[in-house]
Amino acid sequence: MTVQHTGTAGQDLERIDGVAKVRGLAPYAYEHQVDNPLYLHPLQATISRGRIETIDTTQAQAAPGVVAVMTHLDAPRLAGTDDAELAILQSPAVGFRGQFIGAVLAETPEAARAAAALVRVEYTEEPHEAELRADRDDLYAPEQVNAGFPTDTRDGDPESAIAAAQVVVDQTYTTPFEHNNPMEPHTTVAQWVGDELVLHDSTQGVHPVRQTLAPVFGIAPEKIRVIAPNVGGGFGSKGVPHAHVVLTAMAAQRSNGRPVKYALTRQQMFFLAGYRTPTIQHVRLGADASGQLSGIIHDVIEQTSRIKEFAEQTAVPARMMYAAENRATSHRVAKLDVPVPSWMRAPGECPGMFGPEVAMDELAEACGIDPIELRVLNEPDIDPESGKPFASRHLVECLREGARRFGWADRDPQPRSRLVDGWYTGTGVASSTYPARRQTGNTARIRHDRAGRYSVQIGAVDIGTGAWTALTQIAAEALGCNAADIDLQIGDTDFPVATVAGGSTGTTSWGAAIIAAAQAFRDRHGDQPAVGAHAEGEAGENPAAQEYALHSFGAQFAEVQVHADTGEIRVSRMLGVFSAGRIINPRTARSQFLGGMTMGLGMALHENSVMDPRFGMIVNHDFAEYHIPTNADVRDMEAVWLDEVDEHAGKLGARGIGEIGIVGAAAAIANAAYHATGIRVRDLPLTADRFLA
Repeated sequence: MTVQHTGTAGQDLERIDGVAKVRGLAPYAYEHQVDNPLYLHPLQATISRGRIETIDTTQAQAAPGVVAVMTHLDAPRLAGTDDAELAILQSPAVGFRGQFIGAVLAETPEAARAAAALVRVEYTEEPHEAELRADRDDLYAPEQVNAGFPTDTRDGDPESAIAAAQVVVDQTYTTPFEHNNPMEPHTTVAQWVGDELVLHDSTQGVHPVRQTLAPVFGIAPEKIRVIAPNVGGGFGSKGVPHAHVVLTAMAAQRSNGRPVKYALTRQQMFFLAGYRTPTIQHVRLGADASGQLSGIIHDVIEQTSRIKEFAEQTAVPARMMYAAENRATSHRVAKLDVPVPSWMRAPGECPGMFGPEVAMDELAEACGIDPIELRVLNEPDIDPESGKPFASRHLVECLREGARRFGWADRDPQPRSRLVDGWYTGTGVASSTYPARRQTGNTARIRHDRAGRYSVQIGAVDIGTGAWTALTQIAAEALGCNAADIDLQIGDTDFPVATVAGGSTGTTSWGAAIIAAAQAFRDRHGDQPAVGAHAEGEAGENPAAQEYALHSFGAQFAEVQVHADTGEIRVSRMLGVFSAGRIINPRTARSQFLGGMTMGLGMALHENSVMDPRFGMIVNHDFAEYHIPTNADVRDMEAVWLDEVDEHAGKLGARGIGEIGIVGAAAAIANAAYHATGIRVRDLPLTADRFLA
């Protein structure tokens, strides 16, 4: 008889950390209790490019409660300055508006902020550039784009294929600036104990923070301890340490041993915590009259900061999504005097699927074919990019199941055909995909604490995705016990090395390490381990990744209502159907899928960081004017998944799910808006004025 252990992988276990978080008992970085802390408020540049000529801190130094004011004139010298984003207060140079140029340390946050307003700075300004345009003459091809992908690719002769095609779509699509806005802002508590640095940091990876900061401060990684048991969201923005971590640690060098606390304000996050680059996407599709693709070209223009390059891999999904013998993709980048862009949920795939998926909708209409049938018709037998067979590709099943659940068969294909009580209503669809990766270098440690109970340690971080629960379930299954018998310990560099919670790799990468540790434990100690028995295990590469193309897929459906007189747009229904391998916990998985879809809703309707190029400044840098979805916007939203196990994804059989939910959502909404109104909008967000033509 098979013994069913409670709370093991695959079961709908309640969040282990849920009660503590609801009751406010789960400490976040800034809430960590330290003795006699100082509080930091930064000084920020008010020009976009130039240099500081004078900086007068006299009044600030004399303000009540102020302990120190630090500027480039007296800040500690950093050992490593290769990363210009992190090399703060090392010179009078200013690279973008909002850059750190100093800090005030005081006994209270209010005193620090008040004193910062007393600092007087004079600059020499230099001409700056802050506007992304397709006609810029300084666009360049980076050596590679994010995650190491080649900048450009070419197969066959796509220009000739498209020129000879019976049906052609040739359009430009744009996505705007977007800023990650997790509920918990970026926060750090720093303290030097002798020559060792202790950080309580809101981060997606404690070990990556340690590895990044060690050369900056010229100390061994083992001299830095990073602690992050609970993180209130990140969406990529906390995947790498930003300058505030360095600033807080530098300030702690000036505090005579006292810990220093710093929490970015919501406004500061728009300058200092990364963002999704705006994109200009030129998409060309060529097909025969039946809709069979012969050529795909996806050319992307985006921006980076002049002080540090980050080139998003926006065109990469077009390389593998649909079958076409002739394909080309490219990325061109403008260096601007703006903050440094970085990861935001599903970098590359999220913006990069918007243009092509709206173009596919346009192609379907031009060919007189249903948008789902067009996608089915262009299903590839193998990965067009690598030539490898897909380990698991169930896009067609997702589309078919979604169509059944959504009532797609009742859809009138004619746009602007349904007007009810002054609202035009339409439906749309788009495909979703995300690569399934597993990071190497993860190690877990297991110890038998007492009869039937185990402690499991790994330096993973739960950023709100449910890692506390999912990893506990994986450990329980691997050790053959109940989840209640696992004491999971994560979020600390004192635990074995773990990679970042990013790229939808967390559960699969850390879970593989836990499974390896459990196997090592059983091999060493058998079925009757002594109290105190322990073992470590490291997860290596997934050998199947050399033989197969590993991706997750999904289908996004949306129903949109647009008011005939005002252009107001509402999304009345959303459905996502996903193929992501084995689901470790249905409860937390559903939360992740719906969270991604909600961000896709925000991308479609609201999010737009408005750059004023005259000042190099995002002008709507707060929640009053940077809008994200609220409860009233998220009306009927459903996420489901196929029941499957991906045998090529490793022993866990799972693929990542944190990001695929956002991919394709905005395109589905844009396609539905066209079906409702007959007005094709190719630029996000879909604001009311665009439907009043």
